[in-house]
Amino acid sequence: MENRPTLVFADGACSGNPGPGGWGTIIVTPDGMVTELGGHEPDTTNNRMELTAVGKALRHLERSPGPLHIHTDSTYVIQGITRWAFGWSRRGWKTADGKEVANTLYWKRLMALLAQRKQEHPDEAAVEWKYVRGHAGVPGNERVDEIAVCFSKGRSVKLYVGPLQGYGVNVHELPEDMSLPEEKPRQGEGSAKAKAYSYLSEVGSTVKRHTTWAACERRVKGVPGARFKKTRSEQDEVKVLEEWGFKVQDVQSED
Repeated sequence: MENRPTLVFADGACSGNPGPGGWGTIIVTPDGMVTELGGHEPDTTNNRMELTAVGKALRHLERSPGPLHIHTDSTYVIQGITRWAFGWSRRGWKTADGKEVANTLYWKRLMALLAQRKQEHPDEAAVEWKYVRGHAGVPGNERVDEIAVCFSKGRSVKLYVGPLQGYGVNVHELPEDMSLPEEKPRQGEGSAKAKAYSYLSEVGSTVKRHTTWAACERRVKGVPGARFKKTRSEQDEVKVLEEWGFKVQDVQSED
């Protein structure tokens, strides 16, 4: 039983982004016990809630050795902790181009919890990060999304604590492929111009998707603080949205 992993599902939500936020976590230990956790923050962002959800699970499991499988639909969290965070730390929490890293305090907390786990349980501290696509019918992910959204909107939600046998969520129903979506290589100089998958614009904390650059330009031109980005694939769009602190379901379509 010692080698069986503890399953963790984590998700965050935000109404407004920034705005009221919530996080949700499911923890399933090898002895067949389930613990749901959730919480609210009055003024936050979606990415901060994603990081908080994972951090709360790790803190809950501080004294529980053994491997962890952490399931999240946030490529921001997985890429950050597996690819970016150590470089940020070495550079004094600066990005490669010298900018301040967003959500530094949250990343530091998460890294400290992982380091503490490795120090206290050096032989039983393996963590595997599992990507599950949001709103794709994965029961564990759907449930933590429900918890996070309820807390973000101030709605009551009953959190389950008890045996897996009496739990109404099939946490073992998982997709075969839980690797991160592959990023398509960027077009090199002199190559054919890449076709756009979408154009994203953010004005006043509202993100819209456009099918043409002209429509996107009309929305952002002359607007202070507006952001826009061309995406080349569905995965690229998800990545841009997460960098901005949004999820696909936050986007309004226009055109």
